[in-house]
Amino acid sequence: MSATHAAEFEHVIHTANIWLKAVSEALGTEDRHLANRVLRTWLHTLRDRLTVDSAAHFAAQLPELLRGVYYDGWVPSSAPVKYDRETYVNRFAQEALVSTEAVPRIAPAVTETVRAHLSPGQLERALDQLPHDVRTVLEPAPVPAPAG
Repeated sequence: MSATHAAEFEHVIHTANIWLKAVSEALGTEDRHLANRVLRTWLHTLRDRLTVDSAAHFAAQLPELLRGVYYDGWVPSSAPVKYDRETYVNRFAQEALVSTEAVPRIAPAVTETVRAHLSPGQLERALDQLPHDVRTVLEPAPVPAPAG
């Protein structure tokens, strides 16, 4: 492998590591295996709920290595998969190997991490396609306005 190709490959790995570190920090853990499982699950559960065109458009915004993670195991002929909040939470918990009680804390943390690493509006276009009950799992709870 030429030095140029090695440097490009190292850059791809470095970018993925930046995302994993950010997910780890958002979760308050140093467990990179957990961060990887949670990010992979978040990407898969979003991808599977989108139309094929929307899923491909969203993937184009991802770093190269994470794009591979995103597409891993995808069956476009089954997209979009329809599921409600409960099914989403159960699938997320099962795939990420976390409790269903942890999903409402974990999923929004990953959402905010992804939002911080994409161009403004990119994530919103994908999230706008989700049913409200599923989107509420992915979005952080609104901060109440201070009492005046």
